[in-house]
Amino acid sequence: MMRWVYWSGWMTLRSAFRGLFGLRVRGKEHLVTNGSVLVVSNHQSFLDPPLIGTLYEDEMYYLARKTLFRGPAKWLYTRWKAIPVDQDRPDMASLKTIIRLLKQGNRVLVFPEGERTENGELGVAQPGVGLIAMKSGAVIQPIRIRGAREALPRGSGRIRLARIDVHVGRPLVFSKEEMEQSTGKEGYKMVADRIMKAIGEL
Repeated sequence: MMRWVYWSGWMTLRSAFRGLFGLRVRGKEHLVTNGSVLVVSNHQSFLDPPLIGTLYEDEMYYLARKTLFRGPAKWLYTRWKAIPVDQDRPDMASLKTIIRLLKQGNRVLVFPEGERTENGELGVAQPGVGLIAMKSGAVIQPIRIRGAREALPRGSGRIRLARIDVHVGRPLVFSKEEMEQSTGKEGYKMVADRIMKAIGEL
């Protein structure tokens, strides 16, 4: 049942992104399709998680605001492999869940900025993504989204027709030495900044 719900949504949204927004994808040859992958992207719109999900031919996990897990929506988000997170009071429980899923060989989407952009500019990466990267040892897949903010801006409930472009970057792989050196809050912040720089260069 869970797989049916996920894939029915996947097919519907994939068609919508291509038909309504003329989705263009560059660098698709860089997509890592096997093993543990931490997918990192800038965050422009509520459209971003399903948008990135449709780039892959198999399932992935992503984060969603804890407040969305209410009523019928809880049933749907759970089957779409969403992980609830409290944006106002982030805790280690969510981070540990992500790290565990990655160590099990899954693919997880994280937005390093932690929230959607208001002006279209890239924000500052939170150190939590650096911690996840170092603790999980996963391959890091940088992705840059353009146009999703114009299609569904923050604070708006109305979808607009706008072209969406997605640029997939070459994966980042940290050496064992880099992982051993990048510890503590400062080390995790340096890793987070490097990840955000990779996104910004796309």
